[in-house]
Amino acid sequence: MVFAGHTDVVPTGPLNHWDSDPFTPTVRDGKLYGRGAADMKTSLAAFVVATEAFLAAHPDTPLSIGFLLTSDEEGPALDGTVKVCEWLTAQGEKLDYCIVGEPTSVKATGDMIKNGRRGSLGGKLTVKGKQGHIAYPHLAKNPIHLLAPALAELTTVTWDKGNTFFPPTSWQVSNIHGGTGASNVIPGTVVVDFNFRFSTESTPESLQQRLQAVLDRHELAYDLTWTLSGSPFLTTPGTLVDAVVAAIQTEVGIAPELSTTGGTSDGRFIAKICPQVIEFGPPNASIHQINEHIALADIEPLTRIYQRVLENLHHQVLA
Repeated sequence: MVFAGHTDVVPTGPLNHWDSDPFTPTVRDGKLYGRGAADMKTSLAAFVVATEAFLAAHPDTPLSIGFLLTSDEEGPALDGTVKVCEWLTAQGEKLDYCIVGEPTSVKATGDMIKNGRRGSLGGKLTVKGKQGHIAYPHLAKNPIHLLAPALAELTTVTWDKGNTFFPPTSWQVSNIHGGTGASNVIPGTVVVDFNFRFSTESTPESLQQRLQAVLDRHELAYDLTWTLSGSPFLTTPGTLVDAVVAAIQTEVGIAPELSTTGGTSDGRFIAKICPQVIEFGPPNASIHQINEHIALADIEPLTRIYQRVLENLHHQVLA
């Protein structure tokens, strides 16, 4: 059983917008303020305290417990968990269960578990035209005009219909860059950044092929590069999900919702070496925001839930 998480945080934003120093933990009005309070230093502390309490009660447990804590999750995610997973694979080390301490709860600690995440596939499309004077369009070829019908078609494509655990795959444009800055010049190229958030009903290869088929049908001249940030993963109800759901119900009396919504996490790397991965942590309403915080009343229940999960898995192993 591995507890996984990250120690790095996102930038603070303007310091003068914070009501207290974001890197000095501050208790105010029943809340703990600071960058990373919810995402996800509270989970890391709760991991440790829960494990200490569990081992004190069960010093001879057959359950092996590990911590996979890195500091490259909020950035490019190139040198953190992905490297540890590669090393574990090389060592022949296998994981059975993993809880990632991402802040998954919405209104109350325990109301939501992430039992999977969508994949993320990004693309950078450069459509080629011919630069020219805007008063002489017959001597130029405007790539923005050429792209527009294909872009409109791509916004209407149903990539898949999702399934019981995943919403349908979505495709969104994030940036469009074209033009020289002058109002009388037809540009020679237009660059479009886009992203798929995709379910297990699609593969990176199928999405790439279908998108390129649209571009080819519109007879565009283009360059296209792809970046796969992570494949989707899914942990169906079983030993780990049951242990976490039971722990939440016992400790806080909530029946949690299983969800795969939201962005990516390090769970996408761990899922390649661990068959059962879930994400569970405190409420996420303030994460990445100015004055990020967690209610003090959420900290102890979170710790008890993690400890109860260990108890449930301990009994499962003994059985």
